[in-house]
Amino acid sequence: MKSIYISENNRRMPVLFVGHGSPMYAIEENEFVQTWRDMGDTLPVPKAIICISAHWETRGTQVTAMQQPKTIHDFGGFPRELYDINYPAPGNPELAKETINLIKSSSVLPDEKWGLDHGTWSVIRRIYPKADIPVIQLSLDYNKSPKQHYELAKELESLRDKGVLIIASGNIVHNLREVAWDKPDDQEYGYDWTIEANETVKKLISDNKHNELINYKSLGKAVDMAVPSADHYLPLLYALALKKEDEEVSFFNDKAVMGSLTMTSVKIG
Repeated sequence: MKSIYISENNRRMPVLFVGHGSPMYAIEENEFVQTWRDMGDTLPVPKAIICISAHWETRGTQVTAMQQPKTIHDFGGFPRELYDINYPAPGNPELAKETINLIKSSSVLPDEKWGLDHGTWSVIRRIYPKADIPVIQLSLDYNKSPKQHYELAKELESLRDKGVLIIASGNIVHNLREVAWDKPDDQEYGYDWTIEANETVKKLISDNKHNELINYKSLGKAVDMAVPSADHYLPLLYALALKKEDEEVSFFNDKAVMGSLTMTSVKIG
């Protein structure tokens, strides 16, 4: 199948892993939000975006294929202002079809019901507030191993040369059971194990040691505490799988919040 996209000046699109943090960041102003906003001024303008969000887990792999995805408010107990947000970015059925055809390791089904969850729109609306760039989501198959997720992600690599920005959205450290609820505004507070796990993962990313990151359950107690479930960690593997060995990696929003979360994010390329 011939791609529907042609890259501009053969420029390879970067890949982002974004620590998305609290849904409240969709309406609050803080340094993390400002960094996302600044990225809109520095990133090449994509023809479309594929987002892999921690908040869409399915049996089997699915990709949104509707013309106009809805804005999903997949959370509870927040201010009315947050539920009033609509991010009306168009979908892209053609890109969904191309994505399905690219992935050979797994059967991928088109989805007409999901939309854009907050792991996607809370970040992308800050980078591209005009909502004029098509966005589709690729789900996380909860039956796949970390290695299988990593290998599936590799099959998307050619889209980087066709004007498609791939964003993976989760958090390296994400343990809601251990959140320091008494420090909601402290953007410098992390438990010792939070800082240790975050630094361990960053070092392995910098050293291109992807096998160790795939086998994260062997990285010790701090990482065990940091990743009690795989949902927010797996998007990181999607981003890393798309990295060429010699590509530059940089970190941004590299801070802990509320004790047991990190906003640490990765730009590849």
